[in-house]
Amino acid sequence: MPNLKWNQHSLESPCPECCALNGQIHPKEVWDEAGLYPGCNKLSCGEYCKCSLDETTEPEKGDLLKSVNDTLSQRTTPANFAPPSAARGVAPSEQRTTLSLTGSILPGQNGSPPRFEILAITAGEGNGWKFSADSLQQSLPLWDGAECFIDHSFWGHSIKDLAGVCHSPQWDAAAQGVKLTLRPVGPSAPLLIELGSQMLSEETNPKIGFSADLTFTAKGKEVQSILKIYSVDLVFNPARGGAFVRALNSIHHPTVGANGVRPNKELSTMPEQIEQSPDLHKEQEAVRTLMAEQERIQKEAEAARQVRIELCGHLLESALSAASLPPTVAGRIRKQFSGQVFEPSTLNDALEDARKMVSELTGGLVVQGPGRISAMFSSEDQLQTAVDDMLEAPRSQGLETLKVSKLSGIRELYVMLTGDDDLHGGYYSDRARLATTADFTGLVKNALNKIVVNTWDTLGKAGYDWWNKIVVTEHFNSLQSITGTLVGTVGALPEVAEGAEYTELAIGDSPETATWKKYGGYIPLTLELIDRDETRKLKAYPRELAAAGLRKISALVSEIFTANSGTGPTLADTGALFNATAVTTAGGHANLLTAALAADKWDLACQAVYAQPMLVKNDVLNLGSGPAMAVNPRFLLVPRALQLTGMKILYPSLENAANIYSENQQRGQPGDVITVPEWTDATDWAAVCDPRIAPAIYIGERFGLMPEIFIAGDNYSPAVFMNDEHRLKVRHFLAVWVNDFRPLHKSNVAG
Repeated sequence: MPNLKWNQHSLESPCPECCALNGQIHPKEVWDEAGLYPGCNKLSCGEYCKCSLDETTEPEKGDLLKSVNDTLSQRTTPANFAPPSAARGVAPSEQRTTLSLTGSILPGQNGSPPRFEILAITAGEGNGWKFSADSLQQSLPLWDGAECFIDHSFWGHSIKDLAGVCHSPQWDAAAQGVKLTLRPVGPSAPLLIELGSQMLSEETNPKIGFSADLTFTAKGKEVQSILKIYSVDLVFNPARGGAFVRALNSIHHPTVGANGVRPNKELSTMPEQIEQSPDLHKEQEAVRTLMAEQERIQKEAEAARQVRIELCGHLLESALSAASLPPTVAGRIRKQFSGQVFEPSTLNDALEDARKMVSELTGGLVVQGPGRISAMFSSEDQLQTAVDDMLEAPRSQGLETLKVSKLSGIRELYVMLTGDDDLHGGYYSDRARLATTADFTGLVKNALNKIVVNTWDTLGKAGYDWWNKIVVTEHFNSLQSITGTLVGTVGALPEVAEGAEYTELAIGDSPETATWKKYGGYIPLTLELIDRDETRKLKAYPRELAAAGLRKISALVSEIFTANSGTGPTLADTGALFNATAVTTAGGHANLLTAALAADKWDLACQAVYAQPMLVKNDVLNLGSGPAMAVNPRFLLVPRALQLTGMKILYPSLENAANIYSENQQRGQPGDVITVPEWTDATDWAAVCDPRIAPAIYIGERFGLMPEIFIAGDNYSPAVFMNDEHRLKVRHFLAVWVNDFRPLHKSNVAG
């Protein structure tokens, strides 16, 4: 069965019992045994309670018995509790409080018990609230008939505690307060009379007086209107310390004559002169015993509280010492908890918050890692930066300004991290110069991959990535065979007559497939190279690998135009990529000429591409029947021998005069002439459309367009054991294919 958690809701001024119970978690039977539930009469808020007991999987928490006892020992009145305004139909500022009273004794008449004249409340401040004379005068009718009980009751008033009834409220102009007449009545009336007599007869008395339970509305702390008087109770240690101040007139006490008649006999006002009955004497003894017991309990509770304060003080100092917080922060926590009783969990929460605050404020100033590399970075960051600098690799983002000690070479790095002074190819932790989670092969691999990226970018700017302008690159999540599907269009929707059926649109496709190919190899990083400290050679390796990967893609794309004696690969429609057959014939592409490059021939090729029909349906009846593609080629692909010729055709502003030729070259015109490094035929040329408009050639990559570098070099590697070498492996998965022949045109010029 799940536990139940006490949750306090919606009250601006919750009662003390709800505050003590808030957050406590116990099984249902524990709550039932204690008789505690939201709205029970054990709460000061009673029926106005808005708390709830909710099921929870949290473990049991809190001392239920202690919470109730502590609240009972501190509670003498439901002071400062404000029931919800809706319950009484008053303004939201309604408050409820208790105030102490002062009083005097009036004589009884015709054998009746004596009466007390009490001053209920005076203008001024009480329990933090300011009562004006006007508000008190307006409340006079409310005091008439207010009951008086002996002591406030946590569980609700009982009939046995009834001691009297107040009446005849008057305004005392001299005292600026409400004056009442209190008539003893009820089972506790003798106790009220006895305590009143003693309190008025002694100079030094216990702290006994009256406390009123009332409800009012307020604006801020200014009381506006008193709404209801609940009771005027005789209590120990009242809120304002009120006491009996004097006796009015004398007290008439009946005595028994010889004939059994009780004539009136005037007695002095001093209680020791009042004739007491045996029952009244017993009540006096009971009162004395009760007061002595209450005083003893209060002293014991205060002594126990002091012990708890001392224990909490020792706990506070021990926790602060273990926390190692800065003196200023520790002082603030010491000031917050000193001289108080608190739960250990509350102190732990405060310490944890302080640690987080100190960490956030000072974390950037902490220096970690080896002593010779100092900055506000981790030792791994510093070491990787040192390796990057040694191999002339670009630094990682954010580490550009990091200052690190320079490494002399690859040998120092290897020996420092592995402890392998004798070059046995193992790892020796007892001789390693640097304790770090980074390893030799991982640091070198990271630096080499950075060099690959940097070299790839540099060579691309030099023109080795010419193919990037004419292809579409796609990433794939598996190495399954690729099927590229080209979907055609009818060009325009046919008309549908009113009431007629829609006709099927002739949509076709031309599937082209491609398979993955893996390229790669490895370069040995031998122990001899490490021992000779050939760092310069190691720097060159990744640049060679990057160039090889870039040139491999260049060759694969170039081969599309040069394969099969310049006619390219065979497509799914059984025709070569470049052929002069009409597109109305199966496999016909009508995209091959034999004319040498010239302005009119370039325009002729552009016309042929522009007129290529879009695919409608891949069958004999629909071949070549689609509307014109209507896209001009953008790129002119040429060998180096035709570069100037192509530039003169596409950029008429360029002249071929000897004195300005170099200037034209230096302009770096952002034209559409692309020189293909792999083309060796000095006369062939091709036209290609912009792939963003009419894509034709695709490159698929699995683990990235650039080649990956791996290093096998720990002491478990067979290469280290068998060959004394760390191996730098490069791996490249690529798929290159043609998806559509229409955006391409080729001229194979006879040599």
